[in-house]
Amino acid sequence: MSASGGLSLVRRAVEAARRTPRWQKRLLVLTAGVGSLTYACQDNQVLQINDGTGKKRVVIVGTGWAGASFLRNIDTSLYDVHVVSPRNYFTFTPLLPSVTCGTVEARSIVEPIRNIVRKRGGAFRFWEAECYKIDPTNKKIHCRSDSDGNSEFVVDYDYLVVSVGARPNTFNTAGVVENCHFLKEVEDAQKIRKSVLKCFERASLPNLTEEERKKNLHFVVIGGGPTGVEFAAELNDFVNEDLAKLYPDVKKYVNISVIEAGDHILTMFDKRITQFAEDKFKRTGIDLKTNFKVVKVSDKAITMTNSATGEIAVPYGMAVWSTGIGTRPLIMDFMKQVGQANRRVLATDEWLRVHGCDDVYALGDCATITQRKVMEDIASIFRVADKDNSGSLTVKKIKNVLGDIYERYPQVELYLKTNQMKDFHDLLKDSDGNAIKESKELNIEEFKKALARVDSQVKMLPATAQVASQEGAYLANCFNKMKYCEENPEGPLRIRGTGRHRFKPFRYRHLGQFAPLGGEQTAAQLPGDWIHVGHSTQWLWYSVYASKQFSWRTRMLVVSDWGRRFIYGRDSSSL
Repeated sequence: MSASGGLSLVRRAVEAARRTPRWQKRLLVLTAGVGSLTYACQDNQVLQINDGTGKKRVVIVGTGWAGASFLRNIDTSLYDVHVVSPRNYFTFTPLLPSVTCGTVEARSIVEPIRNIVRKRGGAFRFWEAECYKIDPTNKKIHCRSDSDGNSEFVVDYDYLVVSVGARPNTFNTAGVVENCHFLKEVEDAQKIRKSVLKCFERASLPNLTEEERKKNLHFVVIGGGPTGVEFAAELNDFVNEDLAKLYPDVKKYVNISVIEAGDHILTMFDKRITQFAEDKFKRTGIDLKTNFKVVKVSDKAITMTNSATGEIAVPYGMAVWSTGIGTRPLIMDFMKQVGQANRRVLATDEWLRVHGCDDVYALGDCATITQRKVMEDIASIFRVADKDNSGSLTVKKIKNVLGDIYERYPQVELYLKTNQMKDFHDLLKDSDGNAIKESKELNIEEFKKALARVDSQVKMLPATAQVASQEGAYLANCFNKMKYCEENPEGPLRIRGTGRHRFKPFRYRHLGQFAPLGGEQTAAQLPGDWIHVGHSTQWLWYSVYASKQFSWRTRMLVVSDWGRRFIYGRDSSSL
């Protein structure tokens, strides 16, 4: 194009602009400005969405047991509730071992987060993204969404509830991440199911030797806890009840091994259950290897050590790693910020607040409650009660003292009910309404020595769905009555300072635990030292797990899956 032609185009453009109505020019400028502003704010934008009511914003990070329980119980009409999680659903994790073998379908144990709050009023927003940084100083969380080109954004909060759970703990064992399956998420269970069926299909190929078939059908479970034991039992049932009919030629090569570093499996259960489980595994052909520590996992063999045999390498077809939980990177970085760098998980007080952050709460597997020490304060309580310094108190006075102690230290009441202090507890209980027994004097020093054992007996709460669910419900209840409790505190007396805490501290209530052992037999350990193992307990397990589902939809799906399995067997397609 010539220079004169270029000038002609410019003149025509200028004349066209002059003839354009003024409102169209303003619209053009406004459109360009908005487009530029949108582009400029795309990276690391700060979300300051306000519902116009001036309500406090509660941001929940994670949709596991703790987060979903909190969301299910929080009054969304009182707060502006925001949820950030890389998954938009809640998973009923106790049934994940059943998903690995097709006993229950994956979609039957998940509940969309939006379904949980759909019928409830109030402000609610959900973003499917990962929180990668917490800024407690400025009250912001930094998030990243993989669904939109790895875009990042920042969310402000007034109260933050951290419930991101934990990740599998590999103890830095070489080759675990590359060669083993985990069982923490729905995707893990689906991968295990495909891998099991792939091992059977591979073992059925005509060009394999007998040793290669044995290797492909050697299933190894590393870890003798509830998850590992339940998966091994579920897999054993799947093989014997379903796959044996479909793969009759290779059934004889199947071997299921459970490797445990300790002396026994299911050590968190009563010894009677542990013994029954070990005997049952031996009867059903599951190879139980205790006192073996896995030191390396390659794509062909698992290397482990034992004091008697030394180091040995065992070939395998599929391995599932289930040895405990570790800390997520988000929590590790946050602990460094709040001065808890040397801990394994976040430390909270008995009201689930993170130490050093009044408006940040941590629930579930990513946190642990720091129990107060009893003997730091108990001596002063007895000095007040023993005004004449006689060194002894009547049963009636001790009961009055214990009322105050129970309020400050819930763990004391639990400890007094144990075998070591049961006689003393029964004495106090039997004295109710009996003037003679209440007037009996007891030595204070002996009583204080007995209570001194309480501090050594206090243990961290187990990392279970039951604990996380109760923590979520407790914290939601506190938020729901926060305004009332500001004016009328219900918590115990403050150790330092005057007045009371706003809320009663969190108290875990153990409702029992189950251990499915295969063959329609389940072990149950319920409150009151009630132990039972057998087929009747399996039906109790069915009823409890069905009732604990988050909705009637998932209840019906799970029950129908169980019914379908009884009639047609488990599905063996690798979908």
